[in-house]
Amino acid sequence: MKGLGLPTEGAAISTKAKNDKYHRILEAAVTVFAQSGFHESTISQIARAAGVADGTIYLYFKNKDDILVHFFNYKTRQVFACFREEVDQAQTAVDKLRNLIRRHLDEFQKDRFMAVLYQAETHRINRLAEDQIHEMHKMYLDLIAEIVEQGQVEGAIRRDLYVGLVKRYIIGGVDEVINTWLHSDGKYDLTSMADPLVDLFIRGIGTQQELNR
Repeated sequence: MKGLGLPTEGAAISTKAKNDKYHRILEAAVTVFAQSGFHESTISQIARAAGVADGTIYLYFKNKDDILVHFFNYKTRQVFACFREEVDQAQTAVDKLRNLIRRHLDEFQKDRFMAVLYQAETHRINRLAEDQIHEMHKMYLDLIAEIVEQGQVEGAIRRDLYVGLVKRYIIGGVDEVINTWLHSDGKYDLTSMADPLVDLFIRGIGTQQELNR
């Protein structure tokens, strides 16, 4: 079998061990960055949280900045894959939007450290992971645009609306709800805000009487 160039059992175990350590370091870094702030965090803190030697970090990452880039490449891609899956399970645009918002809030509630780091880094003016953040933001906006356009075809969303403005209206609302929840130290159920948010997005704040004027 060796002549066929197939990996041995030992090689497979070694690869798995490396992957496990990589993810352990990455998860530890997210926790440290969220608790101490990115600029105040050190490699030693991350190594201690991951249960590895300082030098081990450099076998997987160039430096602290590189860890942050890997976070946006891996963790956020993983989360957005969940968003896509959740949206595809619904048929109508309103249900797709509801699934997206609920899953978004649920994922951030389940991993508060990820939520803290994501919110902090995406709101910086000078962002280390600018390319990765831009790509993730575009993926999310494209997903919302897809839902809005379907809703316009179905008649559930007004056709006279500028889609670009609607996208920012939705993402801005979700973003603010998450920020408020984080500042409250998670004292209430974040996911419970999904239905009220979607209701607000679809119905707006005006009364039918005002709309008919």
